[in-house]
Amino acid sequence: MSLLIKIDINADVGEGMGNEPDLMPYLSSCNIACGGHAGNTFTMTEVVRLARAHNVKIGAHPSFPDKTNFGRKIIEMSAADLYTALKQQIRVLQNVLHSENAMLHHIKPHGALYNLAAKDEKTANVIVEVIKSIALPLKLYTPYGSVIAKVAEAEGIEVTYEAFADRNYNTDLSLVSREMDNAILTEKDEILKHVLRMITHQKVSTVDGVEVLLKASTFCVHGDTKNASEILKFLNEKLPEYKIQIS
Repeated sequence: MSLLIKIDINADVGEGMGNEPDLMPYLSSCNIACGGHAGNTFTMTEVVRLARAHNVKIGAHPSFPDKTNFGRKIIEMSAADLYTALKQQIRVLQNVLHSENAMLHHIKPHGALYNLAAKDEKTANVIVEVIKSIALPLKLYTPYGSVIAKVAEAEGIEVTYEAFADRNYNTDLSLVSREMDNAILTEKDEILKHVLRMITHQKVSTVDGVEVLLKASTFCVHGDTKNASEILKFLNEKLPEYKIQIS
């Protein structure tokens, strides 16, 4: 019987974990840190080569320029300065891709930038303007129902809704703060249940026990989750049993 549902599984990579060789065989797309919160030309080149070897779609993972806080703190910047910082990060990755004869597939903002753009129109507009400035038909990975998704769609940018396999959600669809003990999911069976609910029912069970509508076609496992490669391998083994194909 043919597989009925196709999804994408992505991971944030090039962030200094060094586990990319373990992750790539189980990914269909990846988001490469391009110098804002982590990464440099050397790490980008290494990860791009791995991605190409495994036929994994390549995305840029720009952030607030803040390696000290790993891009997980909001940095007060003017729209012009943020635009310049993001454009510069993506350009560095594009140069690597050009030298490796690879293509940029999508943009996924990182950390605090991702979360802020989900609710702040000013930040969302900057990211969308950066994407519009690139002479490629790029997709944007972003949360369902977010401000940035609406802004991007209005500007004709193709949006891919993203959900998180290894993170718990609040009822407003924000992620539970990493400062909380229950923020990160690591139990494989629990993660499978979490992902299946989002795929088959388009709902997420929040930490308050409420089920909330959530649409997604790409699912992220963070590269810095301690057992990320085990989670990814498990999802690759189990999802086809439910007629779900990773591609």
